[in-house]
Amino acid sequence: MKHKSSIQDKTAVPALDKVMAILGELETRGPSLAGELIAALGLPRSSAYTLLDAMKQHKLVAQDSQGRYRLWMRLLALGQAASASLDIRDVARRRLLRLMEETGLLCHFGIMDGPVAYYILKVESRGSISVRSYEGKTLSLTRSGVGKCLLAWQPEEERERLLPELDFTAATPASITSPEALRAELERIRRCGWALDDGEDVPSVRCVAAPVFGMDGAIMGAISVVGARMQMEDERLEGLARQVTACAAGISRDLGCTTPPATQPAGAAANSAPHQP
Repeated sequence: MKHKSSIQDKTAVPALDKVMAILGELETRGPSLAGELIAALGLPRSSAYTLLDAMKQHKLVAQDSQGRYRLWMRLLALGQAASASLDIRDVARRRLLRLMEETGLLCHFGIMDGPVAYYILKVESRGSISVRSYEGKTLSLTRSGVGKCLLAWQPEEERERLLPELDFTAATPASITSPEALRAELERIRRCGWALDDGEDVPSVRCVAAPVFGMDGAIMGAISVVGARMQMEDERLEGLARQVTACAAGISRDLGCTTPPATQPAGAAANSAPHQP
């Protein structure tokens, strides 16, 4: 559900508060008559019409043939400019640094490019045990936590389109080796909200990953913590899942996502076993 606009939380610029309230109401309601906006927001009639006229001049809103106001092109231009100046790595870095400090594990941010994924951000741990990785490293969509997470939240049509392009060659005895097993694993990931690489690419390495969503609710990337099996023992996985999913949710909020796809709480994954070879 989108956040309903309000002018209760006022700043020192009352006119700006009212403009933002009108924009927020139009975002929620869609095209609306002036009277509907005035009633919903409790605005004085005279100042509301003055503001709406000024907003029309600045192309923040427009009126259709029935007199209804709608969001307009200046907002689109501003949004595109903001997106162009936004480096997702800068948005994610602060929270990943905190996640690394909390877990003591190597952290990554990855994105998907066709039938592969790759890391675009690495936050090295300060522990004595290191796992080799680097920014730009390509990842399997079937054997990595980040890759499986990215694939799990693609639209169904895209997932099915990609399946014939994926490499199901086993890297370890734990690797997923069939489309049927992968479909079941992706369903589990969507249900639980996080993905586990349980030594599926490198036998001694585990990874817990969670999805990051953008302003439109579509998946933009995935984050992960990675460590040796001795650092990520079975009894620690549920706690790590909560930490990673909380971090991913924070990054999603920073990117403007207000309606991520619904999943069970991270702890629910304990009742849904990860893929077994």
